[in-house]
Amino acid sequence: MSIKVAIIGVGNCASALVQGVFYYRNAEGDVPGLLNVNLGGYHVRDIEFVAAFDIDANKVGKDLSEAIFSWPNNTRKFCEVPKLGIKVRKGPVMDGLGKYLKDFIKTSDEPEVDVAKELEDSEAEIVVNYLPVGSERAVRWYANEAIRAGCAFVNCMPVFIASDPEWQRKFHERGLPVAGDDVMSQIGATVLHKTLTKLLVDRGIKILESYQLNIGGDTDFLNMLEEERLVSKRISKTAAVKAMIPYDVPLRIGPSDYVPFLDNKKICYIYIKGEYFGGTPVQIDVKLDVWDAPNSAGVVIDVIRACKLALDRGISGPLISASAFAFKHPPQQMPYDLAKRCFEEFIEGKRDR
Repeated sequence: MSIKVAIIGVGNCASALVQGVFYYRNAEGDVPGLLNVNLGGYHVRDIEFVAAFDIDANKVGKDLSEAIFSWPNNTRKFCEVPKLGIKVRKGPVMDGLGKYLKDFIKTSDEPEVDVAKELEDSEAEIVVNYLPVGSERAVRWYANEAIRAGCAFVNCMPVFIASDPEWQRKFHERGLPVAGDDVMSQIGATVLHKTLTKLLVDRGIKILESYQLNIGGDTDFLNMLEEERLVSKRISKTAAVKAMIPYDVPLRIGPSDYVPFLDNKKICYIYIKGEYFGGTPVQIDVKLDVWDAPNSAGVVIDVIRACKLALDRGISGPLISASAFAFKHPPQQMPYDLAKRCFEEFIEGKRDR
């Protein structure tokens, strides 16, 4: 009873996802970062990786188990992964390689494969997209390849697919589920910022202004030095927080700088200024220090299993509750507690909303 998964982009997030599946393959009981080890009848070990695509010469042609630890990947290694017999294939470059990454990443000389055919031949059911921020054309191209191959699509990046009505229609007409957009970590900057602002609003605090600044040392942050690639990312992160505040507030949210020695660690600074009873001022300053890639891996494992449940049940189009629970820019924004409750109801077989 396996769930056959293909990965687009074998970076740090893919590394943490693959490691996590093997780390928890014999787990029972509660697991930090998962709704349940057994979600809707599917255990973590039921996830089977059957295909992977990248453009990096350090990764293309290697077994997936080796490619996830190849430079410039720099997230922490927390699990030995056995040889999988899945060779990383070369996909198209398109706009997937920003100007700051060209000195870091050498494009493979291997020929590009027919991605839809590779997906079909591998019998992939679900495609997980981890392309770099700003890969607008490439993400849409891969989403279309997933549709051609008859695969569900999990869009972990801030290119609007699941939240776009036209793409929703395309997946619905093909009878396929789609979840996204822009994955929200287990305890990341966005979910923390959302929760703080919702708490303040619920407690009657008037929020006056807020910012969220992020720094990190992996290729994701290097890539995001190119401001032109950040349009969708800033929209995604800002919309997630803004949805918790029922009035206009000056907000500045998004990546701020690349600090190489941080590796895959992400440092986030959140500032919120407000006032309460009698116009009395209040200020909150928070620092969050996390390893970025493992922070989203458990969330994606839950979404993969939700997509499999949708396939089993003949549900197509955007997965509303799973997307609201797991992504920054879903088709429908919800406070985290409501999104979790709706997602749990979906897992139990109730109507998605």
